[in-house]
Amino acid sequence: MRLCSALPAAALLAATAALPMSASAETLTAQEAQRFVIGQTFSYTCYEGTVGAGRILPDGSVAGTIQIRGKGNTRYVTLPAGTIMVRGESVCAKLKGVAFQPCFELEKTDKVSFRGNLAGADRLWCEFKRGGSGRTRLAERAVAPKAAPTPAKLAEDSAAAQMTAEVVSEK
Repeated sequence: MRLCSALPAAALLAATAALPMSASAETLTAQEAQRFVIGQTFSYTCYEGTVGAGRILPDGSVAGTIQIRGKGNTRYVTLPAGTIMVRGESVCAKLKGVAFQPCFELEKTDKVSFRGNLAGADRLWCEFKRGGSGRTRLAERAVAPKAAPTPAKLAEDSAAAQMTAEVVSEK
């Protein structure tokens, strides 16, 4: 996975830029970031145009959508449990194919938004706002109580599994 696609995927997670922050911006500790982000759905926009939406689940897995540089197809992606973790006072990501563990600096910009950047690289940032749409709803259902699947749900799950398989096969 290339770093430019890993940043937003991992940042969903957890994910301050060279642009000035508002006076109300508040740096989040790792524990504050967990409380603010875990289980919530966020849409995001990154410095180079990448957009998407997703959520980080309590086990550190990630599920959501990504459109690299805002062009081409939007892809549904998942990252396994343990991808996003707290290491000391940092929120970090463990990404297959990346030679180091990227960590993130997070700033809450208002009651529903935050901005994250790759630690030590202020120009590599993403902005996150609560809410999301499309396939991200599948990630929301992953933590909901299980009910008997309907034919429409089975078809939707089959389509999501096929898209996930396509993303994995492209790697």
